[in-house]
Amino acid sequence: MTTGRRYRRPDKARTRRLLTRYHKHGDQRARELAIQEQLPLVEFLARKFAGRGEPVEDLVQVASVGLIKAVDRFDVDRNIEFSTYATPNILGEIKRYFRDKGWAMRVPRGLQELRQSAKEAIRDGTVKTGRSPTIQELADRLDSDVESVAEALTLGRAYNTASLDAPVSQDDSDGDTIMDLQADENSPIEGLEDKILLQRAIETLKDQQQRILKLRFNEGKTQTEIAETIGVSQMHVSRLLRRALDDLRRQLDDMGGEEDGRSETARARTGS
Repeated sequence: MTTGRRYRRPDKARTRRLLTRYHKHGDQRARELAIQEQLPLVEFLARKFAGRGEPVEDLVQVASVGLIKAVDRFDVDRNIEFSTYATPNILGEIKRYFRDKGWAMRVPRGLQELRQSAKEAIRDGTVKTGRSPTIQELADRLDSDVESVAEALTLGRAYNTASLDAPVSQDDSDGDTIMDLQADENSPIEGLEDKILLQRAIETLKDQQQRILKLRFNEGKTQTEIAETIGVSQMHVSRLLRRALDDLRRQLDDMGGEEDGRSETARARTGS
């Protein structure tokens, strides 16, 4: 496994050959090799979440689970690069890890997810009707029963029961506290995930497309200024920009479609 070096993409053709041998012929050795060759991607993504109160080694282990799931679920008949498919799977596993670590006592994953769905239903229902929905209304909307919904909401008391002023490290009483690392509904982890997905999608574009997007959105140049910079007409820049955004949205659709629409926010940043 790499140790902080710049991530280098494995050979795409070799990866697809290995995955084809595994999925078409049941070659377990090919599966092992495919996983091994993608470990640099695992560490690269795991290190993006460093400094959030969890050891990098633990994050790498969690991310590896996402990689293995991606290898086993990958459809070799689809015209999509494996790393494009694997990235949201790996990020999703890391995000679930952080979510689960937020619970002071072990709570079944199903109840955690039901609690989150109930919270969203309460918010949506309150906006639409001007009042908070009843437990029965929540149960009906979530296709669940009253007892399960009530239990899921009650278990919210088990969430973050530690003092928010407690230091993350017992060895550094003046260091970051739990409050410093806590995320609200607009979690920084969510934002980081969108940023990573967007960056990964951009990296799949042609060099000229990447340059145009950088000039337009990073540097804020007009189409006329871009035309002068790269030596083409403004009309041609318009066509190139539109094509680059279309290609970028397709990449984000491929990513988001595999992992609960996770790239929706990133796709919105492209003006879709």
